[in-house]
Amino acid sequence: MEKTVRELAEFLHGKLENDAPELKVTGVNGLVEAGPQDISFAVPPHVEHCHLSKAGVMVLGFDDPKLPDNRPVIRVENPRAAFAVLLELFRHRAEVERVLSDRAYVAPTAKIGKNVAVMPFAYIDEGAEIGDGTVIYPHVYVGKNVKVGADCLFYPSSTIREGCVLGNKIVLQSGAVIGGDGFGYITDKTTGKHSFVLQAGNVVLEDEVEVGSNSCIDRATAGSTVVGAGTKIDNLVHLGHNDVLGKNCLVVAHVGISGSVTAGDNCVFAGQVGTVGHITIGNNCQFAGRTGITHNIPDNSVCAGFPAQPYKEWLKQEANLRKVGDLVKKVKELEKALAELKK
Repeated sequence: MEKTVRELAEFLHGKLENDAPELKVTGVNGLVEAGPQDISFAVPPHVEHCHLSKAGVMVLGFDDPKLPDNRPVIRVENPRAAFAVLLELFRHRAEVERVLSDRAYVAPTAKIGKNVAVMPFAYIDEGAEIGDGTVIYPHVYVGKNVKVGADCLFYPSSTIREGCVLGNKIVLQSGAVIGGDGFGYITDKTTGKHSFVLQAGNVVLEDEVEVGSNSCIDRATAGSTVVGAGTKIDNLVHLGHNDVLGKNCLVVAHVGISGSVTAGDNCVFAGQVGTVGHITIGNNCQFAGRTGITHNIPDNSVCAGFPAQPYKEWLKQEANLRKVGDLVKKVKELEKALAELKK
């Protein structure tokens, strides 16, 4: 694919500076990787260094400073969003043939919508329903009575256990497990033996949820584990049984949310955040990496540390901890001086 700079500016609804009519843009890349025929982007604090990139065209915000050279610049409201659109333009996903492979298993009672692709060695169990336009890669398992909406994308070796309900435009990366048994046991106080409690519920993923590779969302003991519309879950994340996660949340790698936690909309859980079970987290909350959430959290909170505390308080605490070595040294000096006075 080739595009002129002016064509790209019109495509992005941006303002063009320093047009280069002879330049043919053939790709999109990061600042470091980009070459003379690539378009790239920058946001603060990287804008001040972007003139060092070899990219032929830059996408910058309206308020970003001018570049010291005369290369073409396309000004837009949101350079990061523009870059995402350019990736779709230049590196769109390969089209998949929409057929049911004769090497896949589709149960006689399963219902398959229009324009669906089921690739070799996928397994669609009894009573499952697959919506229009869905793509199912090899070695995917869709369990009994699972309901899947339209335009979903299930990558190899993802698993959807029996009775789960998935909305439209769901993406499951390789190895994701939806509806595995929740971690529920009763311990005999006399013998110490752990007996499994039947996990009879399911998982509900609302529209446009994405689940990363090797992430696990456990089915409810009773009722449903729910992930709200638009929520994006990274790789290696675990959501316990009966969790309810709100809409448009971001859950980053290695997060572990214990059972029966309710979280509101627009929450951000950074890497390695962990929670206790049976707590409530409000809307619009943000948790820094490795935060330990041990209590209910109100709306609009920004927290860090273990146990979770307001972010600014945590910063002060961390700053004070760095002074402990000096304080210990001063205490030893004072002890020594006091001992001298007692002689």
